[in-house]
Formats: sequence, C-alpha cells, structure tokens
Amino acid sequence: MKVYMGIDWSQSKHDLCVLNPAGACLAQLVIAHAQEGFWQIEELRGQLGVSHAECTVGIETTHNLLVDFLWDQGYSPIYLLHPGLVKSSRGRFRQSAARSDPSDALLLAEILRTDQGRLLPWQPDQPLTRQIRVKINFVSFLTDNITRLTNWQRTLLLRYYPVAAELFSLLHSRIAQQFIRAFPSLQAAKELDLATLQAFARQHRYPRTDKLPALLAKLQQATLQAAPTITAACQTEAQALATLLLEMLAARKTLQREIRDLFLQHPDHAIYQSLPGTGAFLQPALLAKFGDDRQRLPTASRVQALAGTSPVTIRSGKRHSVQFRRACDHQFRHIAQQWARLSLRSSVWANAYYAQVRPRCHSDSHAFRCLANRWLAILWRLWQDRVPYDESYHLMQRARRSQPLEIG
Repeated sequence: MKVYMGIDWSQSKHDLCVLNPAGACLAQLVIAHAQEGFWQIEELRGQLGVSHAECTVGIETTHNLLVDFLWDQGYSPIYLLHPGLVKSSRGRFRQSAARSDPSDALLLAEILRTDQGRLLPWQPDQPLTRQIRVKINFVSFLTDNITRLTNWQRTLLLRYYPVAAELFSLLHSRIAQQFIRAFPSLQAAKELDLATLQAFARQHRYPRTDKLPALLAKLQQATLQAAPTITAACQTEAQALATLLLEMLAARKTLQREIRDLFLQHPDHAIYQSLPGTGAFLQPALLAKFGDDRQRLPTASRVQALAGTSPVTIRSGKRHSVQFRRACDHQFRHIAQQWARLSLRSSVWANAYYAQVRPRCHSDSHAFRCLANRWLAILWRLWQDRVPYDESYHLMQRARRSQPLEIG
C-alpha cells in the first residue's frame, strides 16, 4: 500500500502526518529532533506495514539531519516542497489564516497525494558537490561581511583619518588593513620615513614598491584630521575592524584554494571551465547551483526562473504585463549577472547581444540580466549534454538560425 508522509520541520521537533491514497489519515506523530526521534519514523513505518519504496515523503527543506537520516534508510522518493507552494495551498483546507504544525504536516502529505505528478523528486548531489556548495556559500557570506565592515570602516576613517581611506586602491586589500592596524592615526603615519615604509612593504609582501614615495608624499601632505579626543576614540575601533577584516580575508583566500582543488576533481568541471568570463569563483559557484541531478532542472526555463533572470508574464483578459521576478534564488541571480558582465570581455556574441538589448533596457542591471538569461539557457544545454562550450560552434549555429529559409 502506498502512503504519503508530510513532515513539518523545525529546529527542536518535527510533526508527521501519514495519508493513504484515499486521503484518510493513518497516523499523526510528533518526534524530537534527535536520533531517538528519527527512529520513531521507522517504528511507525513498520506498524503501517509499508516498505521504504511505498512511503513518499514531502518536506520543506533538505538541509537538515532528518533528511540525511531518511535518505540513508532508503526512503525514496523524497520531495522538497517550496514554502511558497505550501503557503498558497493552505486555503484548500480553511478560509481563515489559522494554522499549526500538525495542520501543515497534513497539508504537505495532501499536496503529495494530489499533486505528485507535477512535482519533481529530490536527489542528493554527490558529496563533492555538496562540499563545494557549502564552501561557496561561506565565501559569499564572508564577501558580504567584508563589504559591510569595509564600508563601516571607511565611514569611520573619513571622520578622523581621511587619507587612510584613499591611500591604497582598495580599502579591503590586505596591505590597506595592515597599514591601518600599524599606523591607526595621521600622527603615527606622519612619523614614517621612506626606509620604514619600505620595510613595512617588504614585511607584508606589497609588490608595488614603486608607489611608496608617492604614498609617503600623500601622507606628509595630509592635513585633515580630527581632534585628539575623537582620534583616540576612533583609532581603536579602526584597528579592531582591521583585525577582523584581515582574519576574514585570510579565511576567504584559504576557502577559495580549497574550492578550486575540489572543483578540479568534479567530473563536470570541464563544462564550467569552458565558459567565457568565468573564473576561479564563478565556475564552482555555477556548478554548485546546477548540481548533479539532471532531472531536477528538466528545462532551461526552470533554471532561468530559479536564477530570477527570466521575467514573470501576467495575462488575464485585456491585461498583459511583464514583471521583475522577485521569488528566486537571489544568490544565483547575482552569480549569473556577474558572469554575464564578465563575459563581455571574451565573448563576441555576448557583446553583440548586450549592445542590441541595452537601449531597450531600463538599466545596466536589466541588460546584464537579459544576457544572463541567454547564458543560462546555453549552459543548461551543455550541462544536459555533458559537453564544454565552443564559441565558434555557437556562432555557427546562430548564423544558421538567422539565415532565411529557402522555399523550393
């Protein structure tokens, strides 16, 4: 007998509901988020007399230990139900906004029972892909926080030590942060001579030694500074931020090396390496977003919707509007748009397409999103066929499609 198990997940406990094919509730259960609670699911399955293959499971997230347990025990298929789908389906059972964890578990099981045909089962990626994805997410987290802390630090420096914010080309570079930590005030920096500055540069492996005299001159000419009381209060905070940023920059650099090593071991790495404009970060980032399961994204439009590069079209009666897609993987959209922007340096057709669509777009971001939409369709085809990108072949195909048909 086939059964449908809906699991409403939370951090401390999980609500389960099991339905039969007719929609009758066979069991409802609350288990703890612990190994003992997980094994209660196996006990329940034994009491119902169904095999793992006869038990279809639906849950709103796959990133937890419960799903790992279910997969290890042999439960298949497991469906990942988007929270938006669950939220929009609550009106099937009640008109009010009332809800509870048991009712959500029942709803998950009911969605599986009635709508399984239009849902795609979840398949776990291989461990290598999961490792890459975790590290990519951490690099993105570090990058966002480096940007946030650098902006905070720049505002602080402009308050009491403006020249330090402009001394080096990038404030978030290691040499800039080492300088702020070593010379946290204009008074300390003005005591520098060229020999001391050169020794500092050698210690921190700064390659642009030819710029040191100009940097020293800029420091000597600087006059804007805050009152001593303000400087004393701010320089401690600036040094603390520099220490945090240096640790985060070092952690990100280590992660990027680890990601590259893992990426080169992946069987699909040649596909992503062949893409114009991608590099050491975007190649594994795109791999992590596509994953290994070719059935999870059966069409290019699924990828484009997931990344938010394709718009949402609304047609109803005389109404027809095209809107920006807000419900998507925002990190994926950022990665895709960054790839589109960088591809202009090395792809002939990408430049031509961007030049064609930019006048009709509201902004550069809009134009890059249109280009990213095209790139994702190409990558989806390469990913499905397991072949690398060939610019000359792509140009030949575009030329062939643009030729008028001969009617004989």
